Amino acid sequence: MSNHPWLDEARKYIGLEEIAGAQHNPEILQMWKDIRRGGIKDDETPWCAAFTGAMLERVGVRSSRFESARSYLKWGVTLERPIPGCIAVFTRVGGGHVGFVTGKTTNGNLLVLGGNQSDAVNIRAFELDRVSGYRWPAGVPVVAEELAVLADDLPLSSSEA
Repeated sequence: MSNHPWLDEARKYIGLEEIAGAQHNPEILQMWKDIRRGGIKDDETPWCAAFTGAMLERVGVRSSRFESARSYLKWGVTLERPIPGCIAVFTRVGGGHVGFVTGKTTNGNLLVLGGNQSDAVNIRAFELDRVSGYRWPAGVPVVAEELAVLADDLPLSSSEA
């Protein structure tokens, strides 16, 4: 177990994907229930905040309990810089995005473990200029580690809707 149990929990779901068509991935539907949004009954509704929130809730940390990625800008405590395990909130055309910072690329882009990244749970690279804020769970001691370079330059995330 690391200093970031929510990140350990999130790693278990790498590879989880939406189901195309009329069926919906039951694990994604459970994430909505985990954040008290069980009225959402599909895996097409943008679910990055449901993923982030479910990972927090599953390890005993209260999430924002909202379906909006931007809800995390008022959740927890503000960090001035990214650290492993923190939550990064991003801007995107048409809304926001949220996920867990895992490291950085050789050119300094953030590596983020998140849901609804090309309709799946995975780790993608994000430009720093898209960041709206970094957050840490309130009441959890901040582990101020430096971000490690975990990958060479990767293509940037381009689909989080």
